[in-house]
Amino acid sequence: MPSTSRGEADRPLTIAEVRIVADLRIMHAKVDELFHIVQDLQKRHDEAAIDAHADKPLLTQDIQRVDEIYLWFVKLREQRARMNGTR
Repeated sequence: MPSTSRGEADRPLTIAEVRIVADLRIMHAKVDELFHIVQDLQKRHDEAAIDAHADKPLLTQDIQRVDEIYLWFVKLREQRARMNGTR
């Protein structure tokens, strides 16, 4: 359940909040799935073999998408740090 202030804990979630929680749970599952798939690829194959057999335009697109996701996570982390007064 998402963290809330004491006053918010006594009220039910709005539809929008339920959607956010649901979307976040899906995201967490997909990130975990991607992590394990990549980890398995790294264990089973060397990078040269992956590069040799990859659909290069698709691999390039995948790398760009992961870069975008990474930058979004960095932005979220920085916003949390600012809100919490930490780094």
